[in-house]
Amino acid sequence: MSDVKLNFPHPPARPDQTPDFSDIEISPAGSLPVPALDVAGQDCWPFAVGMIRVLDEGNKAVGPWAEYLGDVPADTLRQGLRDMLKMRALDRRMLNAQRQGKTSFYLLCTGEEAIGCGFQRQLQDGDMNFPTYRQQTLLIAADYPLEALMGQLYSNDLDPLGGRQLPIMHSARDYGFFSISGNLGTQYVQAVGWAMACALQGNGKIAAGWIGDGATASNDFHSALLSASTYQPPVVLNVVNNQWAISTNTAVAKGKGETYAARALGYGVPAVRVDGNDYLAVLAVSRWAIERARKGYGPILVEWFTYRAAAHSTSDDPSAYRAKDEAKAWPLGDPVERLKMHLIARGDWSEERHVQAEAELLDEVSQIQKKVEAHGTFVDPKPTSPAEIFNGVYAELPEHLRRQRQEMGY
Repeated sequence: MSDVKLNFPHPPARPDQTPDFSDIEISPAGSLPVPALDVAGQDCWPFAVGMIRVLDEGNKAVGPWAEYLGDVPADTLRQGLRDMLKMRALDRRMLNAQRQGKTSFYLLCTGEEAIGCGFQRQLQDGDMNFPTYRQQTLLIAADYPLEALMGQLYSNDLDPLGGRQLPIMHSARDYGFFSISGNLGTQYVQAVGWAMACALQGNGKIAAGWIGDGATASNDFHSALLSASTYQPPVVLNVVNNQWAISTNTAVAKGKGETYAARALGYGVPAVRVDGNDYLAVLAVSRWAIERARKGYGPILVEWFTYRAAAHSTSDDPSAYRAKDEAKAWPLGDPVERLKMHLIARGDWSEERHVQAEAELLDEVSQIQKKVEAHGTFVDPKPTSPAEIFNGVYAELPEHLRRQRQEMGY
C-alpha cells in the first residue's frame, strides 16, 4: 500500500462548529517599518508574510506607518467613515430590493469597505482601476452618481450601459473604473497593459488591478505578474483576500504558500500584506504604493487581508459552508467600527454623531433609490425601445443593420 496521500484543505470551521481563527498570525500594530519606494522584491519577505497595521487594540494610530501618514485631518477620516457608511447603506437597500424581486442579482461589500474607499481617495484623475465585482466601494469614494450606479443595477433607462451588462458589472471610464468582466482574472492583465500604455505615453498616470483570493488561481494572475515583472509598468496589483471564494475557503487557492503577497516575490515583484479592516493602514499603504508606481519604481502587489462578512452574492447561502457567527469571530474586527472608535478617541466624532450620520446616509440612499425605481424595476418594468439594441455597437450603423431596424419599425 502506498503512503502517498492527497491533501484536502479545510475551512477554519464547519457550519456546526465554533469559528476558530487561532492559526492566523497577526503582526502587532506598528511593528513593520516603511520600506523605501525603490524596495526590491527580494527585500520584501517581512512585509509579504507579516501584516502592516496602524490602529492598535486601543484604536490609536501607532508606529512608522502612522508617522508616514502624519496628522491626518479629521475631515479626511470623517469622509472615509461616511464613504463606508454610504456603501453599507447602499448594500442594505439593494439587498432588500433584490429580495423584493426588483432586481436580479447583487453582491454586498460588507466587511471590506475600508479597502476600496481608502484606496480610491489616494488616486488622481486619469488613473484607472481594473476591478472585479465587489469593488463598488471605488465608485462610492470616487463620488460616482448613485442614480447611475443604481440604474445599472435595475437595468432601467438610467443605466449608462443600456442594460448590456449583468447588474453589478459597472463601467465608468470618467471615474477611473474600467468595465467589469465576468471572466475572473482578466482585469489583472488588462491593468498591466494599461499601465504599460501610460508609461509609453509618459502621461504620469497609473493603473490598479483588483482580484480576489480565489481568482489568484487563474492563469491571468500569473501572466500579469510575469508581464509586470518583465516590463516594470506603473501598476498596483491588489489582492483582496476575504477568506472565501464563493463557497471555497481561501486555503484551496493559497495552497501551501505562505501568503498571496509572497507569490509575487517569486516574480521579483515587491509585495506587502496589509490589515484591510484598518482604514488608516489602507490609507498609508495605498498612498505609498501609488506613489511608488507613479515615480517609476515599477509594479507592487498589495494583499489586503479582510473578511467577507456577507454572502458571496444574493444567490448564495453561506450557512451551508461556514460556521454561524464566523464574522463576529473575525480577529481584525469591523472596519467601520474601528475607524469610528479611532475618531472618537481623537475627539473628532461621537456615538451620537455616528447614529445621525448613519440615518442621514440611509435616508439619502433611500430617496435616490425611490427616484431610480420610478424609472423601472423588474416588478414594475418600463422597457426601453427595441431600437436601442442597435446603438453603441458601431460608430456608423452598417446598411444591413439599418435595414433590420427599419423592418422592426424603428
